[in-house]
Amino acid sequence: MLLIGQEAATAAQATSALSRTAAQWLWAVPLLPLLGFVLNGALALVGSHLGPADPSAAPHDDASHAGGGHPAGAHDTAHDTAHDSAHGDDHHVVARHRFAALTSIIGPAVLMLAFLLSAAIFWQFRAVAGDMHQPYVQRYFSWIPAGDLRIDAALMLDQLSLVMVLVVTGVGTLIHVFSVGYMRDDPSYPRYFAYLNLFVFFMLLLVLGANYPVLFVGWEGVGLCSYLLIGFWFSEKVNADAGKKAFIVNRIGDFGFMIAMFMLFANYGTLDFHALSVAVGQNAVYGGALVTTICLFLFLGCTGKSAQIPLYVWLPDAMAGPTPVSALIHAATMVTAGVYLIARSHFLFAIAPVASLTVVVIGALTAVFAATIGLKQWDIKKVLAYSTVSQLGYMFVGVGVGAYSAGIFHLITHAFFKALLFLGSGSVIFAMHRAYHATHSHEDAQDMRNMGGLRRYLPYTFALMWIATLAIAGVPPFAGFFSKDEILGSVFMRAQHSTLADARWLGIPGNIVLYVCYALGLAAALMTAIYMTRMMIYTFHGPNRTGEKERDHLAEAPWVMTGPLLVLGILSAVGGWLNLPKFLTVGPIGALERWLEPVVGESALRITHGEAPEVAHSVEYALIGAAVAIAVIGIWIAWSRLDPGKLVPKAQAPPEQGFERVLEHKYYVDEAYDRAVVRPTYATSRNLLWRGIDIGLIDGLFVNGSAWLARGLGWMGSALQSGQVGTYAWVLVLGVLAVVGAITLR
Repeated sequence: MLLIGQEAATAAQATSALSRTAAQWLWAVPLLPLLGFVLNGALALVGSHLGPADPSAAPHDDASHAGGGHPAGAHDTAHDTAHDSAHGDDHHVVARHRFAALTSIIGPAVLMLAFLLSAAIFWQFRAVAGDMHQPYVQRYFSWIPAGDLRIDAALMLDQLSLVMVLVVTGVGTLIHVFSVGYMRDDPSYPRYFAYLNLFVFFMLLLVLGANYPVLFVGWEGVGLCSYLLIGFWFSEKVNADAGKKAFIVNRIGDFGFMIAMFMLFANYGTLDFHALSVAVGQNAVYGGALVTTICLFLFLGCTGKSAQIPLYVWLPDAMAGPTPVSALIHAATMVTAGVYLIARSHFLFAIAPVASLTVVVIGALTAVFAATIGLKQWDIKKVLAYSTVSQLGYMFVGVGVGAYSAGIFHLITHAFFKALLFLGSGSVIFAMHRAYHATHSHEDAQDMRNMGGLRRYLPYTFALMWIATLAIAGVPPFAGFFSKDEILGSVFMRAQHSTLADARWLGIPGNIVLYVCYALGLAAALMTAIYMTRMMIYTFHGPNRTGEKERDHLAEAPWVMTGPLLVLGILSAVGGWLNLPKFLTVGPIGALERWLEPVVGESALRITHGEAPEVAHSVEYALIGAAVAIAVIGIWIAWSRLDPGKLVPKAQAPPEQGFERVLEHKYYVDEAYDRAVVRPTYATSRNLLWRGIDIGLIDGLFVNGSAWLARGLGWMGSALQSGQVGTYAWVLVLGVLAVVGAITLR
């Protein structure tokens, strides 16, 4: 007891010391983006009377102001809007907003300030982190006091949330800067930055929330902003539909999240993270039905937000939004919220092996399934979309097996190289559209069949995207190699010795499940190397297929767009140093793992029977060699089998046949959902709920029926009123006689 008291006193001292540092300004980190939303929103409202009434009335030239002015014919060129929008082409409008310059300062500046403040907090947090065994919590007011339920509006700072804050604000700042060059000619430019700033506010609220309800507010907020940004150009139906699809699919997952919260409060009496971890540790039954059910409902929320089977279908359609949105929301931040939720709920999943195995299986299946679809996509953003779904599967495999540090590590490196890939594709689309705009062409600026040979025109983008491609393929020494290898190695080691290996999943021994998932991870890694190399070959290598006239207009993007790519390229190359494996003799070995150990270390050890997983050096080297060989083989397969010289532009390309057609149409899952879910739901809503119940029962029987009844009774009453006094007298006499007769006869 004395030792426990000393530890508590030490933790209290550390927390008190932290409150006298930059951490006392923690509230300002999410408030700065919120301020940006208010200011940019005001600019959007003030200038809303300017610009075309219909944002799709004229095409958007992303490059219009690369040189500082409108190109000739910018206002009299017309794209086939329906044709372009079918492929998520994010070019729609031309009139620059009068407050564009002010928005270009406010939007990125608030993110930069938030990042600098987060970095200062991190620097001072490091000094006391070793003595902190409890998180630093700032409580502002009692939000929901209702009986036994007491929920505070509170933010929590620990090693896990601080890592996420740095990722969100750091990568977010780079993407905001890129957006200045990419979106500044849009007449709704302030509205775009208002939405983007609001998203970052909600994302920071999500990762800093001290309890599940505050996290859930951020969770719902990022979903709202995703809907607003996916459908940013809402005048085109395909974009509006994509936004609605994302919003509705995510509501399915959010239902599971809410059920989990209800069950947690009903059984443990609190929704505060720290208090709940203590209550679960004292009262929960290991592997019990209750904690397993709670974890499965939480994971249902994760499958929606992080696009896992079966709720992944919204993410590829989300590419209808502007490309920087895809980089920020649908690659680096929001879609990783499910991974963060499981890492934050580690104290639950560590004692629910069946639920953890479910996370691993779904993650592995999603990784392979999405990778196969990525093999045959032609839209450059769709390739990256399915790549994102696949890489999210890896993250879930990592946190599912209890390797929480490995899952968060891949979340970080993925934010680096996937943001680089999306922004790089944005530079490509920027250049392609500028060329097509100059020649009044209506070709698809996002289809790789219209590209080719772009390395001669976009040398910086070419080099930086190759760095990201090698990173995601798992080639050493790039960042993705270290994080992906750590996940695969963790799965293999836990298949030999862990509570998951001892459990059973649908009657199958857990170790068998884990070995199969390890094999699926290798298969997904192979396909990742293939489809990413394919994307690079068809985009940057071989002859150019853009067109003779268009080639004269192909050029690198301005520095405001290329600069963020360079920073992300450096991070993608050296990001692996955040958590180097033990077999290396240089660098910070296991730095991230040691950093997160106070938060997730105990739960991770619970899964591995209290011992850190170890394998023989020969086995470790074999696992690493297999991972590297898979990446190299995948690149070699793509390089040797694909000939960009034989590729023809999209307009001349024959339709796909056989299984390639199935892959191009994504296994027809959307069509299956449409027939099995959407159409029956629509028909039921229209015929039963609307026509049958609303119109027929409520309007027809209750509302109109009561009106007809009143009218009928009124008609009967009016028929008895003739207005003749003699008739009234005879009726009165007959009535009196009838009453007297009834009494007499009785």
